[in-house]
Amino acid sequence: MTRSAPTFAIVGLGGRGNAFSQVLHDQPELGRVVAVADVDPARRTAIGDRHGLPEHARFDSYQSLLARPKLADALINTLMDQLHAPSAIPALDLGYHMLLEKPMATTLADCRAIDEARRRNNAIVSVCHSMRYAVVLQELKRLVDSGAIGEVVSLDQLEAVEHTHQSHSFVRGNWGNQGRSTFMLMAKSCHDLDFIHYLVGKPCRRVSSFGSLTKFRKERMPAGAPQRCIDGCPAEASCPYSTAKLYSGPQADTDHWYAAHAGFAGLPVAERLRLLRTSPYGRCVYQCDNDVVDHQVVAFEFDGGVTATFTMTGLTHNHGRYIRLHGTEGTIQAETDRNVIDIHRFDDGRHQRIELPILSGSHGGSDIRVLRNLVEAIRSGRPEAVLTTTAESLASHSIVFAAERSRLERRTVEIDEIARSA
Repeated sequence: MTRSAPTFAIVGLGGRGNAFSQVLHDQPELGRVVAVADVDPARRTAIGDRHGLPEHARFDSYQSLLARPKLADALINTLMDQLHAPSAIPALDLGYHMLLEKPMATTLADCRAIDEARRRNNAIVSVCHSMRYAVVLQELKRLVDSGAIGEVVSLDQLEAVEHTHQSHSFVRGNWGNQGRSTFMLMAKSCHDLDFIHYLVGKPCRRVSSFGSLTKFRKERMPAGAPQRCIDGCPAEASCPYSTAKLYSGPQADTDHWYAAHAGFAGLPVAERLRLLRTSPYGRCVYQCDNDVVDHQVVAFEFDGGVTATFTMTGLTHNHGRYIRLHGTEGTIQAETDRNVIDIHRFDDGRHQRIELPILSGSHGGSDIRVLRNLVEAIRSGRPEAVLTTTAESLASHSIVFAAERSRLERRTVEIDEIARSA
């Protein structure tokens, strides 16, 4: 237990590592960054300078940081998905507490190994399932648990992945290819399935799933399209995935976050053109090596006969989550992009709308709440105070693995089957 604000080391300084670094810079009462690690020297410089770190506290890999004795109270682990287990387990054995980006790991064996490392070291670990910390979804959970619609009978949840977001992150970007990352349901939607499991509050028994890659395929590319947009695509004017529009045009830095995430924002024209010729983000969106699905559905059966469905689609004009619960005494609908909850009661036809504030910060302020929850657990010395422990994540990740097995094998998969697997 520590009464003072904990110290942090951050490994992986991309979008998520940078976001948590900014939170700690802006809210120093939560903790102090004392070391960082990343293979990219520009990221090390930018974030090292943000926190005033000496050169010896800036490491060129997570391995070099973990080769040293423990440097901080906690490690913020925002490395790429496949590096979570090889970094998290030795860090826990060194005595670090941890904020671990989702997914917990990309194999069930690695998820179990991380959970075991947390247990044997009595460490405080929060897996960053940010949906559980969203203001609107915490209120939804409270209402469901209070019996606002009686017993929950069924649930359906939609994750809308706006189509240019799909093209940026899951076609051209880091999570487009399973060999480099993991399958779509784990990379993007594991915290959706985690939240469904959390909201229902009962064990899941079996799942069925279907999905495929439909739009972002070579067969659908415009006639005559080159491998890189910059080489004169005849469909440039009409293509919403034009790299000039998303990464180098006059509005690229202000219309959305893609240019900043891809490293284009603020660069001179000549440097942007160079990146369009060399970066993965310069490729024709129909000629990448992506193989993750762009739409998928999952059907669940929980104890007591509760049923649920989940849909992920990367072919929408909007973003956010839309959740509907059907109970014995009424229905609830929540929209995360507007922070609105609607309750309809059967007995008197009453309709109640709850509008919650939209908070600033990444993931609608949820990331700040994730970090605050971890800091409170560290200060109190209570591992159980963390809302999303490795044990919780292991349980919901097992459902994700079962759903993907169902999709691949075209059959219903029992959760017990996953629990028995090696």
